[in-house]
Amino acid sequence: MTLWLTGLPCSGKTTLGRAVVDRLLAAGRSAELLDGDVLRRDRWKDLGFTQRDREENVRRIGRLAEELTQAGTIAVVSAVSPYRAIRDEVRGNSSRFIEIYVNAPLVVCEERDVKGMYRRARLGELKGFTGIDDPYEPPHAPEVECRTDLETVEESVEKILRACGDASAACG
Repeated sequence: MTLWLTGLPCSGKTTLGRAVVDRLLAAGRSAELLDGDVLRRDRWKDLGFTQRDREENVRRIGRLAEELTQAGTIAVVSAVSPYRAIRDEVRGNSSRFIEIYVNAPLVVCEERDVKGMYRRARLGELKGFTGIDDPYEPPHAPEVECRTDLETVEESVEKILRACGDASAACG
């Protein structure tokens, strides 16, 4: 199955994704973290940050996640994936898909930003930054919502694993 973590930059997607993968591996499951930032940097250098490029990035991640799923691996995706329509498209092309909304208020995400991306975006030095001058469209009905400003990492991980276990014994 694909566990798709979406949310604003610095909301906690990668932190939760790593923790979920660690728990799955410790339980003897095959799991792989697909981090949107890492894939974009290492694999898909041809993509920029236009809406079209962001959508293509999400499509590529979705195809890779589905390949892993078909091979019996739980794909844990950590990607901003800001546009609802493309996330829905990926869901429609996935055999088993659980959407996890990693929800943290913008102010909290800005406080967590050690790279200074939000500051640079607010100063106009970084154009098209999600949450500042490019939209983030939250899911309408995610299977899981993790409030990373209110929950511990472990509480959020438990919610994800519970939902995944409800969907299939794959996470069990």
